Amino acid sequence: MKDNSKQTLLLIDDDPNLILLVKDYLEFNGYEVLTANQGREAIKILEGQTPDLIICDVMMPEMDGYAFVQEIRKNPHLEWLPIIFLSAKGQSKDRIKGLSQGADVYMVKPFEPDELVAQVKSTLNQSMRLISSSLKKVENYSRIHVPKSVLLTSTEKRVVNLVAQGMSNKEICQELGVSQRTIESHVSNMLNKTGLHNRTELSRWAIQNELI
Repeated sequence: MKDNSKQTLLLIDDDPNLILLVKDYLEFNGYEVLTANQGREAIKILEGQTPDLIICDVMMPEMDGYAFVQEIRKNPHLEWLPIIFLSAKGQSKDRIKGLSQGADVYMVKPFEPDELVAQVKSTLNQSMRLISSSLKKVENYSRIHVPKSVLLTSTEKRVVNLVAQGMSNKEICQELGVSQRTIESHVSNMLNKTGLHNRTELSRWAIQNELI
């Protein structure tokens, strides 16, 4: 069952060993990870769930990474999603092609797991800054509606402030000096209170209502 209190990543790769290794490492670092072994399977997942970021292999059967990214970028509901490409091809022309096709980051295999986690954090933070900037500039843009009776505790306000800055639950627990389970509980409580579906909606609501 998907944990909406965590940032969600969609990992797409046709190598089951890499899927297992990277999924475990990302989950250890506090992320919820959905997986698919090629582009078409990922498209089906996206019909029912929207992650915060996509990590996608380039060379895959049926639908490769390039075709997958093109599908995402022409979908108005998904085009904003940040995408990290993974590829064994590391020449300049390959990197240029990947970035020009719509990926935000291009990483060459093999890579250090810590480097991938750092790229995920950096890309999510950049995405949240862009969302925050857009929401502050455009009046009533995709406004999130929450009952006016909803009140957050002082601790919840501190947590949602950090969520809206793009921080993961693991980073927030280190910042506040509490357990990760405590942060997950606070985020879950806020989602239940507001009736929102995930951290992205919670962040947008906090930004729109100047809770940060």
